[in-house]
Amino acid sequence: MKEYPVLGTKDTRSGFGDGLTELGKTNEKVVALCADLTGSLKMGDFKAQNPDRFFQVGIAEANMISMAAGLTIGGYIPFTGTFANFSTSRVYDQIRQSVAYSDKNVKICASHAGLTLGEDGATHQVLEDIGMMKMLPGMTVINPCDYNQTKAATIAIAEHVGPVYLRFGRPKVPIFISEDTPFVIGEALHLQEGSDVTIFATGHLVWKSLEAAKELEAQGISVEVINIHTIKPLDKNAVIASVQKTKCVVTAEEHQMAGGLGESIAQILATNCPAPMELVAVNDSFGESATPDQLMEKYGLGTKDVIAAVQKVLKRK
Repeated sequence: MKEYPVLGTKDTRSGFGDGLTELGKTNEKVVALCADLTGSLKMGDFKAQNPDRFFQVGIAEANMISMAAGLTIGGYIPFTGTFANFSTSRVYDQIRQSVAYSDKNVKICASHAGLTLGEDGATHQVLEDIGMMKMLPGMTVINPCDYNQTKAATIAIAEHVGPVYLRFGRPKVPIFISEDTPFVIGEALHLQEGSDVTIFATGHLVWKSLEAAKELEAQGISVEVINIHTIKPLDKNAVIASVQKTKCVVTAEEHQMAGGLGESIAQILATNCPAPMELVAVNDSFGESATPDQLMEKYGLGTKDVIAAVQKVLKRK
């Protein structure tokens, strides 16, 4: 089993902020817009270093998306920043019409996604955003797993021409992807080879899946772990190749079961290589106010839940 030492802990939103700051130094076409959450989105350094390329729009998210769409016409690459709930649900019409339908080069950067927003509660915890965004034609959807991967993803999407939804989180989480690991949009990252079962994980559930794989290996179960950082376009070839080898699948994500990564994987399996499958995700529920760890446990998104899903799917193999 391959070991992934923890290189530290840091929130993924800081990966976004540091990636954006680096882009500010290397790409003069990158501009940033924020809806009154500069500190929460870690956009302060970009603002300080590039005051003429930073726009504080206030609590006016719909205007922010419309402004970003307009800036692309002048050749700029706008990065918008607010909480994931406000980046999607509140402004879906503007995203659909002004960004996706118009194929504008806007990077919608969404922090505080999922249950791990924690104590702010259900009104701020968005669990359906991946589904909303992946259904939009032409929209690229990215959900990195740690600080280093989020920083790399932020830099990578500036080179991608077309609309992007970049999703990341609030809490400090283990850093285990090396800073020199290339980030290739649409290319799954194989973390561990295995022969008995494949775990396709995204975001914060990637580390939980690696923890689960370690415990399962001790039980004699060979687990393949694949980091699906790009939900759309999904790496279809990587999915099929792995499932043809292991013959059964678990997906793990901090999102609703409906509309998430699991649903996308299931579509590939149904049309190419049917196999037993279990999904670790939130089952048709809003969140609530509690600590991130308490919420992940209550809603079935912990290491033990990934282990239980693997044990269940193996019985159906």
